[in-house]
Amino acid sequence: MVTKKNWVTAQQLAEMPDDGYRYELVRGEIRKMAPSFEEHGLVSANVAVDLAPYVRRNGLGRVVICETGYLLESNPDTVRAPDVSFIRQERVSPPGERRSFVQGAPDLAFEVLSPSNRPGPMAEKVADYVAAGCRMVVVIDPVLRTATVHRPDQEPHVLSEGDTLDGGDVVPGWQMPVGEIFA
Repeated sequence: MVTKKNWVTAQQLAEMPDDGYRYELVRGEIRKMAPSFEEHGLVSANVAVDLAPYVRRNGLGRVVICETGYLLESNPDTVRAPDVSFIRQERVSPPGERRSFVQGAPDLAFEVLSPSNRPGPMAEKVADYVAAGCRMVVVIDPVLRTATVHRPDQEPHVLSEGDTLDGGDVVPGWQMPVGEIFA
């Protein structure tokens, strides 16, 4: 006997009623995520508050927060929602087309580890971003106070509080001391 899975689509995810939880869609499967703790929000805000003015001042694109959904693949659908993300100017959706998930991966994604995050699911999330074309993923660990930079075809690079995170060729010229991420 063959069992057919009833996959959820990105459209069905978008139409779900707000129940106070956050969700991602991974190859048609809904993944429920608990609300974040204060530390998670503060770390995400520190990154966004530093990155957004630089991006705007230099006309590089847009910084997006609030775990905006990115449709990374279809049939079955995968929608991931980074804590903070950056989209290059040429990829920013026109104002009339911003009421749906962003098509494709962000150029830069930041994920902040929470107590509920496990290494396997986070590695899967990073792999999904990179496979969909994300040029840089930064995983921030508030406990270890590190930022691990993932890029396609490169080994992950771990930065500690004394190091400086930079945007490389994704956000040219942007730099942030890792210690300020946790301030």
